Amino acid sequence: MMWLADNAWVAVALPALFALLVALVGRADRLVAPLLGIGSAASVLLSGIAVLLTVAEGRTPAAATIRWLPSEEGILAIGWSADGLVGSMLVVVGFVSLMVMVYSAGYMAADEGRVRYYALLSLFLAAMSLVVVSDGLLGLFIGWELMGVCSYLLIGHWTIKPAAAAAAKKAFLVTRVGDVGLLAGIVLLWSHAGALDYESLAAVIDTLSPDILTTVALLLAVGAIGKSAQFPLHIWLPDAMEGPTPVSALIHAATMVAAGVFLIARTWPIYELAPLATYVLLGIGVATALGAALVACVQTDIKRVLAFSTISQLGFMFAALGAGYWGVAMFHLVTHAAFKSLLFLAAGSVIHSSGTQDLRKMGGLRKGMQFTFEAWTFGALALAGIFPTSGFFSKDKILYIVTSENLPAGALLFLTTAITAYYVARVTVLVFFGPRNSRKKPHETGLAMSIPPLILAIPAVGLGYLAKPSIELMAAEYVGFDLPVALIATGVALLGVAIGVFLHRSGPSADIAFERRLGGVWGWIQAGYRLDSVVQKSVSRPSLGLARAAYRHIDRDLVDRAVIGVGSTANFLGERLRRLQNGDTQWYISMGFIGLIVLYSLSVSWDRIHVWLTGGG
Repeated sequence: MMWLADNAWVAVALPALFALLVALVGRADRLVAPLLGIGSAASVLLSGIAVLLTVAEGRTPAAATIRWLPSEEGILAIGWSADGLVGSMLVVVGFVSLMVMVYSAGYMAADEGRVRYYALLSLFLAAMSLVVVSDGLLGLFIGWELMGVCSYLLIGHWTIKPAAAAAAKKAFLVTRVGDVGLLAGIVLLWSHAGALDYESLAAVIDTLSPDILTTVALLLAVGAIGKSAQFPLHIWLPDAMEGPTPVSALIHAATMVAAGVFLIARTWPIYELAPLATYVLLGIGVATALGAALVACVQTDIKRVLAFSTISQLGFMFAALGAGYWGVAMFHLVTHAAFKSLLFLAAGSVIHSSGTQDLRKMGGLRKGMQFTFEAWTFGALALAGIFPTSGFFSKDKILYIVTSENLPAGALLFLTTAITAYYVARVTVLVFFGPRNSRKKPHETGLAMSIPPLILAIPAVGLGYLAKPSIELMAAEYVGFDLPVALIATGVALLGVAIGVFLHRSGPSADIAFERRLGGVWGWIQAGYRLDSVVQKSVSRPSLGLARAAYRHIDRDLVDRAVIGVGSTANFLGERLRRLQNGDTQWYISMGFIGLIVLYSLSVSWDRIHVWLTGGG
């Protein structure tokens, strides 16, 4: 275990190796690809455990740097390092991915592309691990971009579905907008600090001007906002639910979307000296948390409810970062990874059993899916923040610190807590209670798909009691339990649950009634405030129009005509010169003689010609 802690690069190398093996030998047997995928996840989990054990013993794991690219400003290096923050992220990534790999053995059993699926999942783990263990922003950026590619390919896994292909392209393009900001911040930091590794940056960060630090912090935040689906770059995540449900559980609930929070936590010394950037994070986090929670209330697709819920919970994390407590944000990241991946996997079982994602076509599934119902209930209670689940403890700390720093922002998060509890109760009632609207008889989906959610229920409930050691292992500031805030948060959460159960106890009729009364407002919220339409009108269509105009006037009228003109000129000259080749020997001798006379005359007159050309007398 000590060797694993001192060689954190193993968490990158082994999943990458397993990805290659899956691609090469995955078709040999149906169990080969799942077993290799499980091996890649287990390697990441073991690396994380080794790092945490080493840090808990009071020893810092070994680090190393490799000189990579020389430049005029210095040497660009890439390496690895590990601490409590790195170990915690590796455990989260490894544990959730292990459950997803096992679950996928059942969910993707009949899928023709399962070998490609497992290879990409393993490659994604390698990329995410590279983001985590890199000792600086250069290695992080490489893993960051590789994650984006893997996410694009996994969202569009079902290539025959036009909606999946469109969602994959949308996710890739929108997150690239954030990545441009991240790259610009990295370049600006390199040009002024001359280093990109965290240790060197910590040593010189005080020498940089406040304006440069603020600009760098805001640019890095743009990258984090894009990857973690915060307003206004959140629009890709709901559509990403077109991919397989296990992909949603891993990439779009527990790991990749959490990378933005990890980035800010990893570069926290910069944000400590850039208060304007933290105010921006607080504002965006609160607005995203509340706005996404409202949208989740009116969704009819169970996966889209969870997608907007993920966006909302990430908003809580950004609010904690904005309040100045990155350790609290990271702890909520850990608990959220457990209960949200649990909810996604349970939702996958529900979809697999009922044959639909539409909440209005479910109902009464509790009788035939008792294990799934129990697992879902634990995750739902944690998401709602009900004691004694992990979500209660992590969300309570965020509410306390945000309220202490900014009372209006805290009040909005309390409101969001009530709304969250409402839509959790709504979904639970519509899926598991009331009359059964699905024609298919509900049934459990086999051990491979039933056991992982039940295992995830353990941390979803119990992680809250490990708040103090978890945050202290990350070397962050611990925030204790605040009874008044906890009581108020519990009260508003229970109120939200009660309203959700009361309104939807009779099934989808309440949604129908709300839609009739609210009319266009309901549709506006359900469409995510029609931000997609705004982007289409303000960005996509003008860009497409500009591209078409450039193609028509520059590419075709200018470039194509220039190329065609060169060819036409060559043809014209060739046609004229061809006539000189008439087969008459006397003609050739005459032309050669004339050429000699011309060349001789030019050589004799060269001096005068040179003087004339240069403007002489």
